[in-house]
Amino acid sequence: MSSFQRAREALGNRLREMRLDAHLTGRDLAKATGWVPSKVSKIEAGRQTPSDADLELWAHFCDREALVGELVASLRSLEQQYVEHRRMYRNGLPARQRSIGEIEAKTKLTRNFEPCFVPGLLQTAEYARFRFAEGDPGDNERGAPKYETEVDEAIAARMKRQQILHRGEQKFHFVMTEAVLRYQLCPPDVMAGQLGHLVSMTTLPTIRVGVIPFATQLAVAPIHGFYLYDNTLALVELFTAVLNVTQADEIGAYERVFGHLADAASYGTEARTLLTSLLDQR
Repeated sequence: MSSFQRAREALGNRLREMRLDAHLTGRDLAKATGWVPSKVSKIEAGRQTPSDADLELWAHFCDREALVGELVASLRSLEQQYVEHRRMYRNGLPARQRSIGEIEAKTKLTRNFEPCFVPGLLQTAEYARFRFAEGDPGDNERGAPKYETEVDEAIAARMKRQQILHRGEQKFHFVMTEAVLRYQLCPPDVMAGQLGHLVSMTTLPTIRVGVIPFATQLAVAPIHGFYLYDNTLALVELFTAVLNVTQADEIGAYERVFGHLADAASYGTEARTLLTSLLDQR
């Protein structure tokens, strides 16, 4: 169970205790608030996240209005762990790139595993354009002139982030699967340029770049990508949201997974041989 789910269940349990202390059944509270009874049970079981307004109504009908501020604070902490893309990118793609850059600047060791696409800090500008443009297939704003300008600014922000790789002040360890090098997520000429860039990045003394060949037997399945910032934060990108994992035991689990994947990867000459062989096939 994730720290996000544990926190949501803890909030649900507290709300349930408030309802019971007020001698209200779930149906009583639902009737008073105008909700369907299932909403009460879902919130209490940790299957639905309440809104600020839900918490205010809950506290009001349980005669615990003094706890509204504390409950909302718990909700804010919960929301920081699970951030929907729509809300996360409210200030635009460039702002998101800058915020990640701020995290990287404060991190001594950044570890990144990717099973599907090239890590952002190793992307060429051309490859990054296709990654940003991919976005949400159902988003009507994609392709609009304003969005194209935003993509340009986001690419510039990502390229600026990459400067940190050459300073030698922080350590970076990247691991990706061979699938990353084969998936057609951009035109062939763009991918060829990206592969060439990765070849050069494997020679950079300030970072480690590993590739897991298809033929390698794995101890753990490469289910999804993630970032590890020291031992304080694991960032997991989903289709619709980002998980910010801060629970020590969960971070430890991600560190163990990264260790297994990193041990399975090829580095240096072996990684360059794989990259150049794929480049020669184009």
